[in-house]
Amino acid sequence: MTIRALEKVSVGQNGIGAFILQCRKMDIHYCDYSGSSRGMNAFIKSQLSKFASSHPQIEFSVSPRPRKHPVLIGHYINGKQKSICVKNMDSLQILKKAELLRDASGEKIKKVNKPVTSINESVRGVWSPYHGNGMPV
Repeated sequence: MTIRALEKVSVGQNGIGAFILQCRKMDIHYCDYSGSSRGMNAFIKSQLSKFASSHPQIEFSVSPRPRKHPVLIGHYINGKQKSICVKNMDSLQILKKAELLRDASGEKIKKVNKPVTSINESVRGVWSPYHGNGMPV
């Protein structure tokens, strides 16, 4: 009896079962002559190829912008974009900013008033050690 391989291993269902990276494209703008782009030029020459090869699902676009400060722009699958100015940063700091854009979701930062968000408020209320019989300590 021969063994056949499984025909369907898994089916993606709206992100369930598989992680979908939210960042789809990263634009890298730099200037060849500006002193504020020294770190960006070093990042492009030394670390960008390794960073790009480890993230094949992100499209990288490198383009010069003469007489402008260097900028990283992340484009996300929800249509939003975030940009970070990286002037006068060294290549390791720019790598950290690129990882920050890679890990972001594209949504604006929201203030969280309560630690737990729920559709329904608690029926019992908030528990306190002073409720009830009051156990002696």
